[in-house]
Amino acid sequence: MMLAAACSGCGESKPSDPPPRVTIHGRTWRVELATTANARYKGLSDRKKLSPDAGMLFVYPSPQVMEFCMRQCLVPLDIAFLGADRRVLKTYTMPVEPYGFEKEAYSSELPAQYALEVAAGELAKAGVKPGDMAEFSADMPPAAKAEPGP
Repeated sequence: MMLAAACSGCGESKPSDPPPRVTIHGRTWRVELATTANARYKGLSDRKKLSPDAGMLFVYPSPQVMEFCMRQCLVPLDIAFLGADRRVLKTYTMPVEPYGFEKEAYSSELPAQYALEVAAGELAKAGVKPGDMAEFSADMPPAAKAEPGP
């Protein structure tokens, strides 16, 4: 979940539509989209579980240095910050912190336009590392549709 720079939610889709997908290093995750300030703020807070093939993609209208935290997250997460070109810039594994007392911040360090959160350990299992390219499914909305704001 993010601290200062991100907050977004799921895009609208028909129940029969498959969820958007992100593929990195040959591994694919079904993602919920966080494209509004409110959804980016909420992120994966209060989720009791996260499937190994699921995640959340935080989408911003333009690149910026981002900081995420584990605000009210109940499960450990991996995060990959992606540049505007969808190249992986930085990855972290984020452990759960005491609920309501979260303090650790995870920075993209460089301007990123996307952040992918998945279950902890899944990025390492897939061999994801900085420099890898992410592929988005064709049904992914353009970043221009992302709402400005944190």
